[in-house]
Amino acid sequence: MLLSIFPVWTELDLMSMVYWLIAAPATLVFAFLLVLTIFSSDADSDVQTDLDHSFGDGDGIPFQLLSLKNIVGFFTMFGWSGLGFLSTGMAPFLVILFSFLCGFLMMLAMATLFYLMSKLAETGNMNIRNAVGRTGEVYLPIPAKRKGMGKIQITVQGTLQTLDAITDDPEAISTSSIIHVTDVINNQILLVRRN
Repeated sequence: MLLSIFPVWTELDLMSMVYWLIAAPATLVFAFLLVLTIFSSDADSDVQTDLDHSFGDGDGIPFQLLSLKNIVGFFTMFGWSGLGFLSTGMAPFLVILFSFLCGFLMMLAMATLFYLMSKLAETGNMNIRNAVGRTGEVYLPIPAKRKGMGKIQITVQGTLQTLDAITDDPEAISTSSIIHVTDVINNQILLVRRN
């Protein structure tokens, strides 16, 4: 019964054969990558290739349009949509054009989905060491020579954070001053200097 949904290979025209040769293997690889993504908890299952291209968004995780998952998604949608368009009797040029468009939209949707999922995973997992070397602004004054703690606002991992800070400077650093983070003390307090 299951095999009855597949066409008889010898009865297919050349274009249908090509689309089946694209759709079937791409679907198997897509299913494998999907299972791998679902069941890999800590490991990053997205295989990075030399084709990866990212559009930076500051300090956050980049938007990756070309990755293995997205390319496989493109060919999966390209193949199946092409077979669907062929079954309607559409002209071959339009079948190729529309199946390419469907594949590209699938690739764009997957890239957006994985980008948004990575932003969710990032929330709450800030590594304070990523603030070292960055500049920020004093939110609450920082007393001189580590005699007290102030607060700064700084962008870390793409998110504006308000963090505790101390300084070795001989003079206090006033509110709205620009500072540079030089170190992290006890994994929770930033050591800063006036910029």
